[in-house]
Amino acid sequence: MSDWSGREGAQAFAAVEAATDWLLGYPFVFRALSRRMGDDDVLVDYGCGPGRVADAAARRLGARVLGVDTSPEMLALARASGAAVAEYHLVEDGRVTDLADGSADAVMCNHVIASLPTREAVLGVFTEIRRLLRPGAPFVLLTTDPACVGMDYASLRIGAPGEEYAPGDPLTVRLRRTDGTWQDVHNHAWPVEVLPALLERAGFVDVDQHRPTVDEALSVAAPDLVRSRAWTAERAKPPLMITTALAAMPMP
Repeated sequence: MSDWSGREGAQAFAAVEAATDWLLGYPFVFRALSRRMGDDDVLVDYGCGPGRVADAAARRLGARVLGVDTSPEMLALARASGAAVAEYHLVEDGRVTDLADGSADAVMCNHVIASLPTREAVLGVFTEIRRLLRPGAPFVLLTTDPACVGMDYASLRIGAPGEEYAPGDPLTVRLRRTDGTWQDVHNHAWPVEVLPALLERAGFVDVDQHRPTVDEALSVAAPDLVRSRAWTAERAKPPLMITTALAAMPMP
């Protein structure tokens, strides 16, 4: 069971295949960001891990991407990867080092809140992201739906079949590695329906949620990936949710 901590955890995370995410997750995150970003805008990847998604965002969006993470080991892997990311920052005591209030034109956050055990912890991350964003700027959040249990997705299995998970409940997710083996990860369940209220408490408005489908992915994801599998489970019950919101304008 991994929690991605330390050097060993960072290397294990870097070996995750993430095929389902590259079909139904990250391309839709990039699409949502592209609708509200211009060239050379500053995009923060909150919880960037080893930098693979931040690199893809920099190349596809033409943005100046800043990767931030709580793990020095993850940031070390990201720096060594040759990614097209402008700079990296450590998150210490819930705050991103050296980034001023309102310094970001957009923030994305992919699968980070699954590591958080309480509403207060999730709210703390959302509040820090709100601090980083200029008023009116977009936030795009990618999460796994803990209601999608009992399905064998291409690169993940969520929870235990037949179980129901309340907010913050321990949840085991099995992730496929690039070598074809599987790795169990200790996560926490955050039902997608609880996220809008937490975002609004943190200072976001215009919250919207979208569950990408395989049919949509045909024109969004990489063609080679789309053709690589039948995506049977992904078609039957898409497991990922894209939640978008805007940083609220300051009160007059």
